Amino acid sequence: MLWGAMEQTVELGWDFYLPVILFVGLIALAVPVWAAIGSAAIIMLVMSGDLPLSLVGESLFTGIDAFALTAVPLFILTGDVLVRTGLSRKFLDVAEALTCFAKGGFGSATVLVCGMFAAISGSDAAGAAAVGRMTIDRLVESGYPRPYACALVAAGACTGILIPPSIAYIIIGLVLGISASTLFMAALIPGLAILLSILVSNIIVNRIYDYEGGGMLSFGEWLSNLGRALSSGWYAFIVPGIIFYGIFSGRLTPTEAGATAVVVTILMGFILRTLSLADFPAMLVSSAKVNGVILPIIAFSAPLAEALAIMGVPQGFVTAVTGLTDEPWLLILMMIGILIAAGCVMETTPNIVILAPILKPLADNIGMNEIQFCIMMITALGVGFITPPLGLNLFVVSGITGESILRIAWRAVPFVLGMFVVVLLIAYVPAVSTTLLPDIYK
Repeated sequence: MLWGAMEQTVELGWDFYLPVILFVGLIALAVPVWAAIGSAAIIMLVMSGDLPLSLVGESLFTGIDAFALTAVPLFILTGDVLVRTGLSRKFLDVAEALTCFAKGGFGSATVLVCGMFAAISGSDAAGAAAVGRMTIDRLVESGYPRPYACALVAAGACTGILIPPSIAYIIIGLVLGISASTLFMAALIPGLAILLSILVSNIIVNRIYDYEGGGMLSFGEWLSNLGRALSSGWYAFIVPGIIFYGIFSGRLTPTEAGATAVVVTILMGFILRTLSLADFPAMLVSSAKVNGVILPIIAFSAPLAEALAIMGVPQGFVTAVTGLTDEPWLLILMMIGILIAAGCVMETTPNIVILAPILKPLADNIGMNEIQFCIMMITALGVGFITPPLGLNLFVVSGITGESILRIAWRAVPFVLGMFVVVLLIAYVPAVSTTLLPDIYK
């Protein structure tokens, strides 16, 4: 098949299509993503002959030989320690005290605690599991239908990859050669905008269906409740405070911030006597399992990305798409559609390492800021966490509650729409993602 004309002609044959078909088939058969990517990459290299197969081993190593990736297991471990020490419940107490005066107060508190957890763990699935266990039963007791309660937690947990520090931003920064600290700074406003969209969506739905009444507290009562919650749980906010101050002040790299957060959280667990040495093996194994899913995907994606680059697939994609239309707004909408569709069927990490090198040349071609592109990409992929057929967060809360995934997905529609509006704002209004950045990045 011929893609484009103009300055460059790219012909793609079976050395491209057969590995792609194999990859899709393996994913459909539930083969681990890293194995599917690795198989496709090796077959592509063998068939095309563009890169010696002997270099695959070196490529696998160099793909994960990056200091920035050290932050990934550290943030995962911090989130695990946070749950085991009970500090996550202190977040819920403060969030509930903040919102108890309003209609739909506990629903709003659930979304807020998802955001608080996201500001530490950088993982959406961990947030969905931790917050879901704490809140879903209480949401049902407050008057929410169980499928909607599950959808609310699943949507709130999407902030795990959207609010910095985020594992997804570390990975896309590594793939595209952009500082993770810069991406964290750029992602702050978009991440909070996503959180706000979920809050507003819940308030609107609550007003329509009258799921949960308001506390009708006076200002004095509200202030008293908040004071009690803060006095008994203020120390839980030391951890996100260290992470945010360290990264945004430039005093700590994301890796150093993650290491500091792990140490501080463990010390707090010992001081509070909610953590013991006997807990360490289970914590380390749990975190290693999550990390063991992410790193092989990154490693095997490196030779695949090299093969695609040598074959000229990114350039061919740009030529083909711009041959359909040269309207920037329409090209951006097409990219968003591709990202949301990809997020529906595959996890964020493989989507990043496969799609980022292909779509970024298109973003460059229409003059989109590279930081804006990264934020748009991660946010659009985040929508996929609550959309079938994959919908990772839907599977997590379904596993906790036994509720049907389709019933949860149907109740998640308002949150998908709210998040989609934010994606459009990020895509078409550069200031949303560049306001906090130094002028050199704008």
